[in-house]
Amino acid sequence: MDPSKSKTINRRNFLGLSALGLTSFTILPSWRMPNGVRIPPSDRVVMGFIGLGRQGLGDYGNFTKSAGIQVAAGADVDSLKRERFKRRVENWQKSAQVSPRCDVYESYEEILDRKDIDAVSIATPDHWHAIHTIHASQAGKDVYVQKPLAYTIQEGIKMVRTIRDNKSVLQVGSQQRSSPEFQRAIALVRSGAIGHIETIYAAVGEPPKPFDLPEQPVPASLNWNLWLGPLSNPKVHYHPDLAPPISLQPEENEKIWGAWRWYRETGNGYTSDWGAHMFDIAQAAIGMDGIGPIEYIPKGYKGTAHNTMKYANGIVMTEQDFREEGGKGIRFNGTKGWIKVTRGAIECSDPSLVTKPAAADPKAPAPHMQNFIDAIRTRGNTIAPVEAGCSTNTLCCLVNIAIELQRPVKWDPVTTSFGDDKEAAAHRLNHYDYRRPYSL
Repeated sequence: MDPSKSKTINRRNFLGLSALGLTSFTILPSWRMPNGVRIPPSDRVVMGFIGLGRQGLGDYGNFTKSAGIQVAAGADVDSLKRERFKRRVENWQKSAQVSPRCDVYESYEEILDRKDIDAVSIATPDHWHAIHTIHASQAGKDVYVQKPLAYTIQEGIKMVRTIRDNKSVLQVGSQQRSSPEFQRAIALVRSGAIGHIETIYAAVGEPPKPFDLPEQPVPASLNWNLWLGPLSNPKVHYHPDLAPPISLQPEENEKIWGAWRWYRETGNGYTSDWGAHMFDIAQAAIGMDGIGPIEYIPKGYKGTAHNTMKYANGIVMTEQDFREEGGKGIRFNGTKGWIKVTRGAIECSDPSLVTKPAAADPKAPAPHMQNFIDAIRTRGNTIAPVEAGCSTNTLCCLVNIAIELQRPVKWDPVTTSFGDDKEAAAHRLNHYDYRRPYSL
């Protein structure tokens, strides 16, 4: 792929080109939006999917609920997962009276080379997010990328610059931002309903542990070298927990989520896996999207009870249980009361704030995937834009850096730097040297 050529394509023409790019269409129906507006075939959003494992299939399923999309291609390093995806997409598109054709590739570049594809959905391991997103944006594609935005701090910063330089639309897969209970909590905090926020409890879980999986033979269906991509740590070898296998005859899907996220050498643990959700909501509620804390103190340092994050405005966020019964969620503590929120539930010290119906909001967000599709058409911002994803990813990385260094770490979110802290700046979660021939 020649990114310099791809960038010359006028992005506004993509939706028109997409109607011409798939010549096998026999039925081109209009699509009806939830508000009753019909979308003509020429205004379809044609998508490609990069990463076809458990998360990628889940994202695909949610995108099928969005009006006016066509799935043209998928890419994965496992041939069995490519075939599974192709079967599912073609069956769905037949039922939707759309041309069923869905091409699959081992190399994601082949998706980016196609001018009939408007947007990509990325659900690969975190160490691939930056390369996939940056190359997609340079190729003129809009991007839906799973959370956390990146594996390292510098990757996230580079992704922000690239997305904005290329005027791409990006949605981070932090879908809680589109959920009613979290929207309600954010609105209440922003309105001052519980007064000035003093502390926040965010329960996300444990940091990553050292890689300790025994090496096992690589399945014939998997290109393990391509799965590794830019990862340069020689300790990382194949184990089925990292890339859970599937079968097609008989069909048997993944039994676990990819365990790469639980190890320092391949992921950022629950700190990022759930922090990209709960820390993200906390930042949105207190107006810190694109900014973040200025100091990170690890649990155990001079008696510190919890991993602690301090904001310049005096708010302190700690990683700890947000309610007695545990679980993942957030508690906002204000001068006039508190709010607890988790998936599917919200509580408040003043029950009337959450028991009475919320006022109708004409600007209330659409479902997360639909919000992305709508933004492609309007060229506006999504509810989880790249800057928000970057600041939350930076926060998660900094928590883990402080934990591993076993001391406080200070960060300037304006200059995006550690000041004179050379040890923190040299940490792999700030930046690491990619394995050749990959580069950021």
